Amino acid sequence: MVLSDLEIAQQAAIQPIKQIAAKLGIAEDDLEFYGKYKAKLPLQLLNPERIRQSKLILVSAISPTPAGEGKTTTTVGLTDGLNKIGKHAMAALREPSLGPVFGIKGGAAGGGYAQVIPMEDINLHFTGDFAAIEKANNLLAALIDNNIQNKTNNLNIDPRTIVWKRVMDMNDRSLRRIVVGLGGTANGIPREDGFNITPASEVMAILCMSQSIEDLKRRLGNILVGFTFEKTPVYARDLKAEGAMALLLKDAIKPNLVQTLEGNGAIIHGGPFANIAQGTNTILATKMALSLADYVVTEAGFGADLGAEKFMDIKCGYAGLAPHALVLVATIRALRHHGGAKKAEYSTPNLDYVQKGFANLEKHIENCKKFGLTPVVALNSFATDSKAEVDFVVARCAEMGVKAVLSECWAKGGNGTMALAEAVVATIESGENKFKQLYDWKLPVEEKINVIAKEIYGADSVKFTPQALSGLKTIKALGFDQLPVCMAKTQKSFSDDETKIGRPSNFSITVREFEYAAGAGFVIPILGEMMRMPGLPVIPASEGMDIDAEGQISGLS
Repeated sequence: MVLSDLEIAQQAAIQPIKQIAAKLGIAEDDLEFYGKYKAKLPLQLLNPERIRQSKLILVSAISPTPAGEGKTTTTVGLTDGLNKIGKHAMAALREPSLGPVFGIKGGAAGGGYAQVIPMEDINLHFTGDFAAIEKANNLLAALIDNNIQNKTNNLNIDPRTIVWKRVMDMNDRSLRRIVVGLGGTANGIPREDGFNITPASEVMAILCMSQSIEDLKRRLGNILVGFTFEKTPVYARDLKAEGAMALLLKDAIKPNLVQTLEGNGAIIHGGPFANIAQGTNTILATKMALSLADYVVTEAGFGADLGAEKFMDIKCGYAGLAPHALVLVATIRALRHHGGAKKAEYSTPNLDYVQKGFANLEKHIENCKKFGLTPVVALNSFATDSKAEVDFVVARCAEMGVKAVLSECWAKGGNGTMALAEAVVATIESGENKFKQLYDWKLPVEEKINVIAKEIYGADSVKFTPQALSGLKTIKALGFDQLPVCMAKTQKSFSDDETKIGRPSNFSITVREFEYAAGAGFVIPILGEMMRMPGLPVIPASEGMDIDAEGQISGLS
């Protein structure tokens, strides 16, 4: 009988977190316990010298498919595999959002025998970081409406210009567009408003970019909330909001320590989505792991055209980090999809589909090399893979000067990724990777967008709507034009049209409008009809979840 991810996690022999910490050289007095199996780590454990010496491995993937590629599973499995071959390695991951957990995607703790535990806790509230981010975000929203209502000390904010939305960590399409302040003058000033999902909050992005409490407060103060009637920008600092917001985040800023199924340390912290935000965990989490281990395996959300590009062009720029190796996760099932297979055909061997679908992986490999990194391809194994399909992928990768390694972490844990671990270490030790960013932040915003669209997506051109052109003028007027760009687009395609799978050609992308994340430190071009508050599917995953009288959870994935 094949066990579910939850059943595997529940049967694991979990160690007290103080034992995991001891193996990492962390004193028990430095731990802030959240029960027996989770703990927060104080920022004084950061070690700049160790950070410079340790090796950073980024895990990304080809363009996502309904079948799933297994980035987190590979990240955890590779961490365990590195430890199996005698390396001191840790994982650094993002926290799951409750929206996907109860919606369609499921949790984000890995899968099979390559998971982080306690799986139930990680997927359900964890240490309360998301709740703290939600409260800080909504405090600012309340302060904005209170200032509009207040007849004294009023900043003269034009309600029509307010760009700050409330958030909640749940998929609820009914809250995308709402009206607040109804019911008379005692209840506020009526205006249009809406909710985003918590991972889309700029507070989440700010937490992930901050490197200290002081940096956190500065970034929170830089949040643009709207404009006055005289068209003067209004920031969170004008509302004196940053101190109280930081107060709510005083614990959330500290990275969380857990463990893999094999008892290796893992840090899980922050959780922005990669299609609408930067899609990577916190800078502090990555640096904390680099302070505690010789090798750190981290991941970037969705395909390498989104999370990995943002990791390297935004996160690395602010953090002063450089990946020493890049792993691209692919599956035969996903290549069949990109080759034209229908969902019913994903598990049926078909070399023709794989040959056609390889174009998607090929483009991602080419993109990685533009950052000075020759990737290692992790071919995440499934029982339905045929030898002919696997051999084709390995051979085609070799023709591109790239090593493709079969990864069996789902079924075998670290034992199934030892060959992958050896390949990654060999790449690092060869010294062939010389990381470089794709573009200079000092370029005009439209030029930065053109570089990403043409070099990474393969677009022929970029079109700007009149609203986007107006946004470009605002960006320059506000002095945001030398910030990096964080593209918001569908994760399902290199283009802004999710139906264009594989490696589309002869296409342009359209920038519909801009959002300004001045606190996080980037501007956000919106491509296509991107939604920052997802909806639930017809049959949500929550319908299959339950808990019994003994507290045993079922149906969580």
